[in-house]
Amino acid sequence: MENQLAKSTEERTFQYQDSLPSLPVPSLEESLKKYLESVKPFANEEEYKKTEAIVQKFQNGIGEKLQQKLLERAKEKRNWLEDWWLNVAYLDVRIPSQLHVNFGGPASHIEHYWPPKEGTQLERGSISLWHILNYWQLLRKEKLPVHKVGNAPLDMNQFRMLFATCKVPGITRDSLINYFRTESEGHCPSHIAVMCRGRVFVFDVMHEGCLMTPPEILRQLTYIQKKCRCEPDGPGVAALTSEERTRWAKAREYLISLNPENLTMLEKIQSSLLVFCLDDGSPRVTPEDYSQVATKVLTGDPTVRWGDKSYNLISFSNGVFGCNCDHAPYDAMVIVSISYYVDQKIFESEGRWTGSDKVRDIPLPEELVFTVDEKVLNDINQAKAQYFKQASDLQLLVYAFTSFGKKLTKKKKLHPDTFVQLALQLAYYRLHGRPGCCYETAMTRYFYHGRTETVRSCTVEAVRWCQSMQDPSTSLFEQQHRMLEAFAKHNKMMKDCSTGKGFDRHLLGLSLIAKEECLPVPELFTDPLFSRSGGGGNFVLSTSLIGYLRVQGVVVPMVHNGYGFFYHIRDDRFIVACTAWKSCPETDAEKLVQQTFRAFNDMMQLMDIAHL
Repeated sequence: MENQLAKSTEERTFQYQDSLPSLPVPSLEESLKKYLESVKPFANEEEYKKTEAIVQKFQNGIGEKLQQKLLERAKEKRNWLEDWWLNVAYLDVRIPSQLHVNFGGPASHIEHYWPPKEGTQLERGSISLWHILNYWQLLRKEKLPVHKVGNAPLDMNQFRMLFATCKVPGITRDSLINYFRTESEGHCPSHIAVMCRGRVFVFDVMHEGCLMTPPEILRQLTYIQKKCRCEPDGPGVAALTSEERTRWAKAREYLISLNPENLTMLEKIQSSLLVFCLDDGSPRVTPEDYSQVATKVLTGDPTVRWGDKSYNLISFSNGVFGCNCDHAPYDAMVIVSISYYVDQKIFESEGRWTGSDKVRDIPLPEELVFTVDEKVLNDINQAKAQYFKQASDLQLLVYAFTSFGKKLTKKKKLHPDTFVQLALQLAYYRLHGRPGCCYETAMTRYFYHGRTETVRSCTVEAVRWCQSMQDPSTSLFEQQHRMLEAFAKHNKMMKDCSTGKGFDRHLLGLSLIAKEECLPVPELFTDPLFSRSGGGGNFVLSTSLIGYLRVQGVVVPMVHNGYGFFYHIRDDRFIVACTAWKSCPETDAEKLVQQTFRAFNDMMQLMDIAHL
């Protein structure tokens, strides 16, 4: 009886899903007021007055009608944004998503028990996979603890999308297929796909109802690698997933028309729990510089990644790891969660397997041999050429700032995330001589199926502070005062955005209602200040905090003349991953990172002036 009681009071991963509040629709007046404030740093007086008049006209006219329609939609859907966001942000996008939309990151195991070492790829890979598969089983049994802020549960739906999930290309819109089921819901696929030298293999990770052990997984991986090393490379069908979406959709249709077996094989990859990528690369990495491994993770060999999979685990020949994930099904915190879990397990076990070495009699992996012809091979070559051309244009740096971190910023009563955001504002201002419109991710998981909202970090207060830092006649006390005003503003915005009071997703909703009603595009969205301030996905700084754990990530810029800027914060350091396009003459990721590090020191010095 006692046991039963313990079982019934134990929280299940998805148990609060039905009781989470619906995503609210903010007030039109509030959203427009916040929007107007956000465009100020990018307008002169005349431009601002013009935009103010456009906003006023929108509020008193078509805006009110669109708001009513949006409120009606919200009555029928627990999350009025969900379907729209998936389509507009991900599935309708036609540019190659593997490079432009996916996110990835190197694993931090190199900082403890798994430094780079040739000859460890498969053994470490089997241990890493085993921990990942244990996490999959926790999810299936709903034993993964519910994420909470205080006592408030957060939406856990995105965790259903981590395993056995894949995007499938369409001519005008892609689709997302999720094969994951919890134990109480029924059957879930239990095979993984392994890619090596242009070939694809699959094997079941369950045998006679039990998860394979690391020695058993190792046997399967060894079989695959040996086979690939002594036989010719495969055609590299996976490279097609790196192509422009419509081209990949057509290539996929053609591939299926060649032989129906090709569809069966594609479905095996789609439904696999994850893709394990055996990469022959051997990237350099140190705890202070992850640039080379991060570059390989994001822009490495396209024939051993399935760009549409929700989870590609990449294993390099020197025993270094990373992952590359499609962004459509979930946001970074899902991969942060599993990556931290695996890193902790590796740390606790000192990177070793201490269980039985016994290997049961398990069926060998099955190779998926696609039927291809000249046209398919040509499509693959074209995809690779396009991918490598784009990839070679990416400048990517991941550096650690080690003078101080979260501990000291918190001691000075400064929010560590806001600290980085304002440092970046100052860095951009110093480098480019003007304010940089900035997107920072806020999470809206307090709400049913909530994902993200935009925090616009380039505030009037931040710009005033940047100007004061560049003006030698401004006193240190004045600079400190303006900085603290900028902190207060940013902290309030982050709170508003997380609690459903942001405005970017709201404006998107209003523009989509207009589109659905076949109305002309409201002037608000064609006004030059709309895009100049970042609207419509035009932010020159695309940023996100990856968290406070030993997990990192990286993403490409949102616009050609912009930067991708992901960072994570630890007690003693800030680790910054910055990207830019080499073909853009005005951006330089190296300079931006150096200016950010300079700003960290300047800001800390400002906090010390009270003690002079």
